[in-house]
Amino acid sequence: MKSVFSSIIVFFICIAGWAQDTTSVGKTSSENISEKQKLVYELNIKENIAPAVWRQTQQAFEAADSLHAGLILIHMNTYGGTVVDADSIRTKILNSAIPVYVFIDNNAASAGALISVACDRIYMRKGASIGAATVVNQTGEKMPDKYQSYMRSIMRSTAEAHGKDTIITGQDTTYRWKRDPKIAEAMVDESVYIAGIIDTGKVLTFTPLEAMKHGFCEGIVENVDELLKKAGYENYKIEEYKPSGLEKVIGFLVNPVVSGILIMLILGGIYFELQTPGIGFPLAIAVLAAITYFAPLYLEGLAANWEIIIFIVGLILIAVEIFVIPGFGITGISGIILAFSGLVLSLLDNTSFNFDSVHPQQIFVALTTVLSATVAGLILSVWLSKKLFTVHSGVLKNLALQDVQKREDGFVSIDIHLMELKGKEGVAHTVLRPSGKIKIEGKIYDAVSESGMIEKGEAVKVTRVEATQVYVERDMES
Repeated sequence: MKSVFSSIIVFFICIAGWAQDTTSVGKTSSENISEKQKLVYELNIKENIAPAVWRQTQQAFEAADSLHAGLILIHMNTYGGTVVDADSIRTKILNSAIPVYVFIDNNAASAGALISVACDRIYMRKGASIGAATVVNQTGEKMPDKYQSYMRSIMRSTAEAHGKDTIITGQDTTYRWKRDPKIAEAMVDESVYIAGIIDTGKVLTFTPLEAMKHGFCEGIVENVDELLKKAGYENYKIEEYKPSGLEKVIGFLVNPVVSGILIMLILGGIYFELQTPGIGFPLAIAVLAAITYFAPLYLEGLAANWEIIIFIVGLILIAVEIFVIPGFGITGISGIILAFSGLVLSLLDNTSFNFDSVHPQQIFVALTTVLSATVAGLILSVWLSKKLFTVHSGVLKNLALQDVQKREDGFVSIDIHLMELKGKEGVAHTVLRPSGKIKIEGKIYDAVSESGMIEKGEAVKVTRVEATQVYVERDMES
């Protein structure tokens, strides 16, 4: 199944002309670098921290390791992003055997601050800033304290991971944090007070000079070359990670906004398919949107086979409820729940039914994305159907039935032969309780009893026929 999804994605990329393979992974061989020349592998993080950035970080670190790079340099300019992806990146940095430096070109806010604090060295350009790591939702509102508590904890532990400096004064030996965990926590929590640094009620953000003074910056530089020279690299070669066309498309498609639009297209396609005769263009749009929604998530490792199957089973149950079972009951409700769950679960980085590693913020984003897209899709579909399919003024009015079949013109809504059954006698072909089947003149008909339960084989008589439904009662004369 994975190969099928991969082929579909690659096919669309080729059509769009985005499939130029611009990745630099593996282009430089360590054999081409002189013994004295060091390879610096550069990774740009100049966008919001999201699953795509985490995936690219993994690829860049693997490439740097295969090329025996002496240094990984992160060129950063970001206002933040998702905590779960930033946490994954900072863990990758802390566990890296290759030293990792970061050059803050302008901003390292929120999730960017966490990643920067994890690096072995931090360098900043004049006018740059680092801090403001309070967890907020998509509207910029501060999240509840349980989210802040988690962020405070990982900021402290990240700072602590760099250890302490040993300070010897005369015969006294003291130890000082290389990066003070309290300062890192103050970047998240406005209630933290540090004398001479931050008052309560304010979230900490450092300028380059302030960051240098308090151990959160090793130097102020204007560019990468100046950074490397200041760090002691005189003879070096820079190899830059560049995502391929496929990576760019996948990163675009897994954006929550794009995922929401695709969900709207899925719902809209199904809704319009129900409004038009036959199987046609709307259903094709819904199927294409579903493939485009799930395929990149599958390749990302977010959507598993069982999550996609849940979604498909949900749609099947909804279809059965609409076309097979009269009314709307447990089958339809189960279908809606399964389809909704499949869309939500495919956005979560869970392992089977284990959600221990899923951050609450990721669940919130997934639920918000699917729920808002579902509501918006249904409202938009109903509104568009009135605009597009209105008999007299709709843009697609030719797809709607415009003729009215009136009773006075001889049109009836039932089989005319059923009307001829009124007054005829027959037998119950099955038990009627109250619905079942009857047999009249050798033919079987669906019927409803008006005189309670009628056992199989009892004589019946047709009392009336209304709206394609035959009504009978027990024939007492037989």
